[in-house]
Amino acid sequence: MNTNRQRIRKSLLALMFVLFQYRLFHLFFSPVLAVVAASQGIVNGSLIIYALLFLGALFFGRAWCGWCCAGGAINDACSVFIHKRCRVGRADKVKYVVFAVWAGVIGYMAYRAGGFHAIEPLFGIDRRSHLQDILLLFGAVVIIVPLALLWGRRANCHYLCWGAPIMIIATRIKERVGWPCLHLTADPAACKDCGSCDRHCPMSLPVAAMVQKGNLQNAECILCGNCVDHCPTGAIRFAFGVPKRTRS
Repeated sequence: MNTNRQRIRKSLLALMFVLFQYRLFHLFFSPVLAVVAASQGIVNGSLIIYALLFLGALFFGRAWCGWCCAGGAINDACSVFIHKRCRVGRADKVKYVVFAVWAGVIGYMAYRAGGFHAIEPLFGIDRRSHLQDILLLFGAVVIIVPLALLWGRRANCHYLCWGAPIMIIATRIKERVGWPCLHLTADPAACKDCGSCDRHCPMSLPVAAMVQKGNLQNAECILCGNCVDHCPTGAIRFAFGVPKRTRS
């Protein structure tokens, strides 16, 4: 197991969680503040960040979710005592509804304001108190932990995260266009079907079956590398380039 890579990943997640305690960090990821800014015709910091996440996902997929998301840090902490696999299926589509409603409200608010006519990255920096910051953090924990307990690891990533569809759309685009990107590659011949990759996938994906098909491209994959680092035969690897799909 490549423990060093996972230590680095978890350290980055912990760092992002610490930064989440600071108001400026909230400013750049608040979905609510994006709506408030749009109602005044302003492109705020969070809208800029979400646009950058889209652009980044065109080359790095959902690596942000696995390596940098503050919510991911809470999810990783939950995985220490929650081992239940999340059911992957139709319920995954709920997050698209959440995203569509959020994006629709932003669009409507911007329309009511006569369109976007200003860019203010620091919009709203004076709007929250420390109490509100604490309540926001508490709210994130209250949402993420019960969902994980009820439905399994990273349930909020599967079902509720409004940011996931932004990166998934970009991932679909890069898969369709076929340009170089960060991805996982599989060697079906090296797979011993031990199930280690399935057990350690935080997104509860059928990794072993995907390896046997020689295709590890999945929009729900967060490129955390757990399957890579727990594979005893090296059948799964990181790669950067145009994904090659094979059949076993």
